[in-house]
Amino acid sequence: MPRKARIDAPGALHHIMARGIEKRNIFFNDFDRDTFVHRLSVVLPETQTACFAWALMPNHVHLLIRTGDTPISKVMQRLLTGYSVGFN
Repeated sequence: MPRKARIDAPGALHHIMARGIEKRNIFFNDFDRDTFVHRLSVVLPETQTACFAWALMPNHVHLLIRTGDTPISKVMQRLLTGYSVGFN
């Protein structure tokens, strides 16, 4: 059964959960977590996106964000691709 279409309009509030492949850890230490939070702090203003809350778990991350004019898919692509390049 396909998932429901994502509502993606400027100002939409999203709960995002992203996790590692096969539920593997994506954060091993404070340096990894700091790197992710720094990347988040760079991407948010560039995309006019607001983050109201985040939780970094060893193998996944939760974000509560409100989008601006940049679609949520582009925001997450910039955030996660940038982090994964440095991580790997």
